Amino acid sequence: MTSILDRPKVVIVGAGFGGITAARALAGKPLDVLILDRNNYHLFTPLLYQVGSGLLDPSEIAQPVRSILRGPHNLRFRMATVEQVDLPNRTLITDHGRIGYDYLILAAGSSNHYFGNQALSERTHNLKDLDAALELRNAVLSRFEEAHWERDVIRKRSLLTFAIIGGGPTGVEYAGALSELISLVIRRECWDVDLSDVRIVLLEGSGRLLAAFNSDLATYADKKLKLKGIEIWYDALVQDASEGELITADGRSLSTGTVIWTAGVKASGLGHGLGGEGRSGALKVEPTLQLPGHPEVFVVGDIAAVEQDGAQLPMLAPVAMQEAKHAARNLSALAQRRNLRVFRYRDKVILATIGRNAAVAEFGSVRLHGFVGWVTWLLVHLLLIVSLRSRLIVVVNWAWDYFFYDRPVRLILRARAEPIWLPKPGQSRHAGSGASAEAPQKQTMAERSLGPPGATTGSPRRP
Repeated sequence: MTSILDRPKVVIVGAGFGGITAARALAGKPLDVLILDRNNYHLFTPLLYQVGSGLLDPSEIAQPVRSILRGPHNLRFRMATVEQVDLPNRTLITDHGRIGYDYLILAAGSSNHYFGNQALSERTHNLKDLDAALELRNAVLSRFEEAHWERDVIRKRSLLTFAIIGGGPTGVEYAGALSELISLVIRRECWDVDLSDVRIVLLEGSGRLLAAFNSDLATYADKKLKLKGIEIWYDALVQDASEGELITADGRSLSTGTVIWTAGVKASGLGHGLGGEGRSGALKVEPTLQLPGHPEVFVVGDIAAVEQDGAQLPMLAPVAMQEAKHAARNLSALAQRRNLRVFRYRDKVILATIGRNAAVAEFGSVRLHGFVGWVTWLLVHLLLIVSLRSRLIVVVNWAWDYFFYDRPVRLILRARAEPIWLPKPGQSRHAGSGASAEAPQKQTMAERSLGPPGATTGSPRRP
């Protein structure tokens, strides 16, 4: 049997949809696979807005990476932040040291894109990760707590005005969810707050919602949102966000206590300088998903600029998953010196929900809306959730909300930002009782955590 130390070393950067799919596709292969991510969990990002609106708990849409990879002995995980890719030396520079690789799959995802507007990045909430979703939930619930005490009518109206920037799927879904949280749940509990002061304003920079969808479905979404009392501002490019006020490029202003950014994402900065860039900073790749000039590097998901039929594929989970499966197959073929295949994306359904009994779905020429679209949305999302446990809990919470008009997770949480105390590198927790505080380091932190030299650090095998 081949020792794991003699197998080609594969490193996957990112434990999102692309990274986890690639790891699963390489399970059991004669490869030593290491997954790196700055978080120890895989996040089901399409439901982040439900954490931000008090419907789901973080544990219901996040799964520890190690539990997902449990079983195959060739898969390992380490929590680390990858700071740079050293392509000539086939090395990753991380906050825990340097890690070598024979093959690399970059699935580092994306981050919020504020188009250079510093004010928006500093003064808006977002729905890109768990921390941000919890922060948004805290902010929304806190606005109503503050409104109980506020006596100034103008300030109270500003506190209870929620601005959502971006009319894509995330913006539309959060607007609908926030409206239902307020009208179906908070209304019954905050009876001494005049909810006629509440405004939800959705600002879209173009002339329509849901640009990726058929125009008839976008019109349906517009109608349903307005029936929920949501204001929609079209052609509203936000130019500035000062304290308590938004200013659009055409001079409109909105006094608001909470601003949510859903208007754009860009590829992870990890790809900067590694090659040619496409839209939103994504790395241009070969048709086989390899980085030009570096056949040992595959790029998938939001960080990959894959051209098909003259256009770059969108930053969507189904795209990342299909790319990851294909990259894993091609990587295995490359390791075995077999021919690689060109990637071709097969269109999957795109969906957005507007609230209970209302959603839009489109796949190919088939377009669904209303209750049928909503049921389709429910089923597709349940199938994509990683664990059976999470699926069951999510179903229970959805049912509870549907039948009892109640959101079970409405806690305002305050967590300490930093650990109370940690020993310095080389310092024992018992240093004060006689242990050496400056013990020499015989191994780097990466070497200690990743096993014996040669397992993933040091000089990798050259295929």
